[in-house]
Amino acid sequence: MTARAKHEWHIGGMDCASCVAKVTKAVERVPGVSGVEVNLIAERLRFDLAPDGTADAVEAQVTALGYGVTRQAPAATRRALHRHAHEGGDHGHGETKLRLVFVLGALVAAAYAASHALPAWADYLYLGATLLALIPFGRRAIALARAGSPFSIETLMCVAAIGAVIIGAAAESAIVVLLVAVGEWLEGVAAGRARASIRSLVAMMPREAQRRAPGGNYEPIDAEALRTGDIVRVRPGERVPCDGEIVEGVSALDESPVTGESVPVARGPGEVVVAGSVNANAALVLRVTTAGPDSTLARIARMVQEAAVSRGQTQRFIERFSATWTPAAMALAFAVATLPPLLGDGDWTTWIYRGLAVLLVACPCALVISVPAAMASGLSAGARNGLLIKGGAALEAIGRAATIAFDKTGTLTQGRPRVTDIIPVAGITEAGLLSFAAAVEAGSTHPLARAVVAAAQAKGVAVPEAHGAHAIPGKGVAARVDGTLIELGSPLWAAETSRELPD
Repeated sequence: MTARAKHEWHIGGMDCASCVAKVTKAVERVPGVSGVEVNLIAERLRFDLAPDGTADAVEAQVTALGYGVTRQAPAATRRALHRHAHEGGDHGHGETKLRLVFVLGALVAAAYAASHALPAWADYLYLGATLLALIPFGRRAIALARAGSPFSIETLMCVAAIGAVIIGAAAESAIVVLLVAVGEWLEGVAAGRARASIRSLVAMMPREAQRRAPGGNYEPIDAEALRTGDIVRVRPGERVPCDGEIVEGVSALDESPVTGESVPVARGPGEVVVAGSVNANAALVLRVTTAGPDSTLARIARMVQEAAVSRGQTQRFIERFSATWTPAAMALAFAVATLPPLLGDGDWTTWIYRGLAVLLVACPCALVISVPAAMASGLSAGARNGLLIKGGAALEAIGRAATIAFDKTGTLTQGRPRVTDIIPVAGITEAGLLSFAAAVEAGSTHPLARAVVAAAQAKGVAVPEAHGAHAIPGKGVAARVDGTLIELGSPLWAAETSRELPD
């Protein structure tokens, strides 16, 4: 059997599930193409191509529908997504749709104003708005018909708009095309917000890493170039560029972006760290275990992307229903427009107008878009709040859940520690203890340090100046306050240093 070549391209301009269906059906009709998969959120097209097929035919089919195509190898696609995450993504198609909305809105507003001052000009302005909108929508309708989708939303809109112009309802026609343009732009905004959630995950991965060279020096390289077994250095304040094992150093790591753990965790030699976590206070040397597309954070981002492909039962039902309803709605509108006048019950103009009204009202745009839009909104809202939901089916299951069990209390916190109790030993007041602690922690960005300082501020405690503050990685912090050495740490550290604590 002859092997098929796998292709993965970036598709720009898709903003709803209807776009996905159009691209999928159009590409499937190209000879030699199989295994078509279109992902709305990732803006990705995957397909297998037989040796006798041509990629140019696929590109021509997609561009004819009005979408942008960037041919990329899978690795290049990941790098492009990473680059878009840092640069804010591609807003070209959204800006084009927004400009169309503004121009159409201006023409309709001018026509409305002219209807009061210069009535003769109003119809020309309404007609101009209609013709302007029919250029992109008409081209897309023709391309969709050639690609095997004659009963598209664009076709319904164009037929209704042209018919309205023919019967002299130019104002209604212009308003229809304006509303459709606004709807498309809003769909793009919703899809953009969903993609922003993915970009925020990908942006957590640093673009550069410090890899140890054969001579022992560390050199900056592209994080995508890291390989298993490489030795990398992560300085304080930097994000970890890979999954790895600590070789040298002890530090606290903020893993909340990946694991949800609300408090930085102390890690030392032999322990595992995950990509995307933030090194808090000391340099670490790591041995790479997984990097790039195989790292923990990359797999999470990929899972959220793939969630858009997983459809729930409601969405599958709506798509099946709309496939039958659209041609049925056109047939009903045609019957309303033609049968009564043919049977002698009224004039043609009245019934054609009513047929067009039926066509517009019966258009399933909102029905087809409603469930995918709700799913995308739910998935993206979850991602923004740290909830990774794997697809529409899982989201529907959550809606039916009556009881939820959480595996740890940290899952239910706000992720910001606060001081709950202050228990001083004999000979020191509560305010004095808090004053010393806040002085030592004043220069630290550690979440626990911030909690101590915030408690002192809330209680109005005066905080003296500390000198020589330094962190003891993974254990605590120390500084001199009024000449006295003050050390702040955990009970475990106190036990290790033979300091006895009363009950």
